[in-house]
Amino acid sequence: MLSTLSEDAYYLPKNATERRTMQDLFTLLEGEQGSGEERFVVVREIANELMKHGEYGKLTHFLTTRVARYPDDPYNAYLLLMIAYVYQRQDSAPVAAYYFDRIVKNYPDLIVRGESVHLACLLRLIELVSEADQRAWYYKELISRFPDKIDLGSAYFMLAQSYEKVGEWDAAIKTYTKFLPYFESSIPGIPDAFGYARKLVDFNNSPKDWSFETLGALVDAVKTALDKGSAASLRKYRAKVNFFAMSWEQEELDSNSLVEFKISDFMIGNRIRYADNLDASSNANEAFLRTWGWSQMISTWYLYFRKINFPADPEIHGRWEWAGIYYGEKF
Repeated sequence: MLSTLSEDAYYLPKNATERRTMQDLFTLLEGEQGSGEERFVVVREIANELMKHGEYGKLTHFLTTRVARYPDDPYNAYLLLMIAYVYQRQDSAPVAAYYFDRIVKNYPDLIVRGESVHLACLLRLIELVSEADQRAWYYKELISRFPDKIDLGSAYFMLAQSYEKVGEWDAAIKTYTKFLPYFESSIPGIPDAFGYARKLVDFNNSPKDWSFETLGALVDAVKTALDKGSAASLRKYRAKVNFFAMSWEQEELDSNSLVEFKISDFMIGNRIRYADNLDASSNANEAFLRTWGWSQMISTWYLYFRKINFPADPEIHGRWEWAGIYYGEKF
């Protein structure tokens, strides 16, 4: 039997009515043999009673004792799940995560009331665990085992983010590529997840032959092209993917800012001039060159240069590119 009468008394409440209810449940439990569904239902009811009365210490003691005494009980995964929920309810997230993880990795899945215990655990784990390598494992499990139960696009994006954080760039790019068809997926805290993924994938798939080893070399090349009025050279030097043109008023760079245009259309009959030095707001990772004389309503453009942040390709990472244009004077 699970426990002696004296052991059962530890779990009994002081209120007479509640005490009788618990005594009846323990009597039923002692009468059940083996580890079948009937026995599990009684165990769950005892646990629910303890939970209802806020007896969290007694509840975890009861459940852990049962799991220890019946290690082969097929319902242990659910009992451990209840323990994890208790700890999470008490704001003991690390302990809760330990139990959720233990269930997924050491116990076969169990369907209770039509729901998968492993799925419940994985969904909790991605909320509780911050370590990128562990999150990657959880997202892979969700994608491979429960693709019809989750937002697959969101899972692909978050898996790619986890790969990126641990430096597994090949896996990250491949996973971002899988995410792209799910452009309607909403990623909390990342309003333009699709744009972010698309830019990385497009850049990865591009020749990247427009980059320069140093900012000085890039700026000198652009200035020379402007002096010569060579639209062909400028086309050669600017980024071929993710190049943008936007006004300073735009709050953030989005997919609508990415453009393809003929720069020669804005140079016809004009001599484009430029400042001798880079703008004072330039820094170690980005730089601005003021230019003017372009043939459009706003004749002043700031050419935007940035250091390439792309650890997936060490030969390119840290080089410089002409990445875009800001229209008009700075505020």
